[in-house]
Amino acid sequence: MIFIATIGLDSLFYAKITEDAQGIETYGTPQVLAKAIKADLSIELNEACLFADDALARAIKLYKSGKLSLGVEDIGVPVAAYLTGASVDDNGVLVASGEDDGCLVAVGFRALKPDNRFRYFWVYRVKFAVPSTNLQTKGDSIQFQTPQIEGVIMRRNKPDASGKHPWKSEVTEGDPGVAATIAAWFTAVYEPVYS
Repeated sequence: MIFIATIGLDSLFYAKITEDAQGIETYGTPQVLAKAIKADLSIELNEACLFADDALARAIKLYKSGKLSLGVEDIGVPVAAYLTGASVDDNGVLVASGEDDGCLVAVGFRALKPDNRFRYFWVYRVKFAVPSTNLQTKGDSIQFQTPQIEGVIMRRNKPDASGKHPWKSEVTEGDPGVAATIAAWFTAVYEPVYS
């Protein structure tokens, strides 16, 4: 992981996932999800500690799952229906039901750093729930109320060339050897390359 300060967020994309009989993912062409306001990525780890000779001898921390919360300007009806599994009736009304089960997607975005370079991300396997709705009456001043959608992040089933199951890729433009990597970042979901 690379820890960096950022000052912006934009270019929020999603790519549809189809799976074969073994659950191996194939990614569709990325499409714009919405205008991004905020992205919060939190991770849960499986942890184990082994004590020997009255001291900590080993500690293991492995990826378990994660959550991706997106604050957006507006999620259009077709995108919301696809992400959440809601239906659109004959009048164009989005109808959420208790049986809705959203589709798996990959999510990509970029964050501006203080040095005017971008940090690019792909989260490989996300399942979103129905977006939250925040509404408030107008008072003495106008306050925007924006939708928030939260998804569960899973590692992907498809192993990469090293035999691992990634859940995220990230890169900063301008770092050594990454120019070609980010040139087409949002035209296809990034696939890790190992020699």
